[in-house]
Amino acid sequence: MTDAPTPDAARPADAAPAAPAPAAPAAAAPRTPRRALLLSLFAGFAVFAYAFDQLTKLWVTSTMTEGERIPVLPPLLHWYYIRNSGAAFSIGENVTWVFTIIMTAVSVAILLQLRRLGSAWWALALGLLLGGALGNLTDRLFREPSFAMGHVVDFIQLPNFAIFNIADSAVVSSVVIICLLTLRGVSLDGSRLHPRKDQADAGPAATENHV
Repeated sequence: MTDAPTPDAARPADAAPAAPAPAAPAAAAPRTPRRALLLSLFAGFAVFAYAFDQLTKLWVTSTMTEGERIPVLPPLLHWYYIRNSGAAFSIGENVTWVFTIIMTAVSVAILLQLRRLGSAWWALALGLLLGGALGNLTDRLFREPSFAMGHVVDFIQLPNFAIFNIADSAVVSSVVIICLLTLRGVSLDGSRLHPRKDQADAGPAATENHV
């Protein structure tokens, strides 16, 4: 006669506890949609500035004769059609090719910086800058008198100021925005250059959280 199994023997061996499932890594913030949006903003502002500049120049060259002056809001604003071989205030009229090279270099430099783009305001600034640079570069490359020596069409006249065009306005606007972003400490990738100042501005609440 066999002995009755003890309760411990009757129970099957307890299964080893299952190892806890590894915690799923925190999903990285989806940067691809945001980057696509920023690049779309950049391209949109660049295309807008370039198209607006070229369309207004086409209108001027089609409806006005060189040297013609039309009052718009006298004495503050006139359309005054001239062709400029130099820069603002007719600087560098004899070295047109230098400005062609400069604008080409600026355009390439902007495109190279896009990999760091992380701010909508920087997208606006760089888009306007590229659109304006390409607008005047198109004139330098394809307008008379020759390739890369073309004269830029200017037509906006204000009192005691250089005659300019839409491309010039886009470039100046972009420079103003870049200066403001720099003063506020906003870098190209959207981060703050002065985090300590930002924490101090947050008030005593941030300090209490660490007590």
